[in-house]
Amino acid sequence: QVPLVESGGGLVQAGGSLRLSCAASGRTVSSWDMGWFRQAPGKEREFVAAISWSARKTYYADSVKGRFTISRDNAKNTVYLQMSSLKPEDTAVYYCAAPGDAYRTVLATTPGGYYFWGQGTQVTVSS
Repeated sequence: QVPLVESGGGLVQAGGSLRLSCAASGRTVSSWDMGWFRQAPGKEREFVAAISWSARKTYYADSVKGRFTISRDNAKNTVYLQMSSLKPEDTAVYYCAAPGDAYRTVLATTPGGYYFWGQGTQVTVSS
């Protein structure tokens, strides 16, 4: 098991910003790609962003491109999601995820591409 703990969620007005953090414990995740997903009530879990183990590659869902930035600090075993220009439709529980294998060459953008999941952090954007 690789416990992943998200933090940084909360209530923010439309147009505001939040930074989510995902801290891993138990083992280093520096050789793993990492992803962020979100799930709104009544909807399926959807891909938000992913970052390669080297941090050289990132990928974003079209709905957040230009507003969200994923980054990582391998020394802290932590991945971040900086969210700006937030919209009410960004309201969801946000999850970070890690695969079970290292040094992948292609970023996964579906939940099936990840094995370990955090418990989620709620983000609510008011209009």
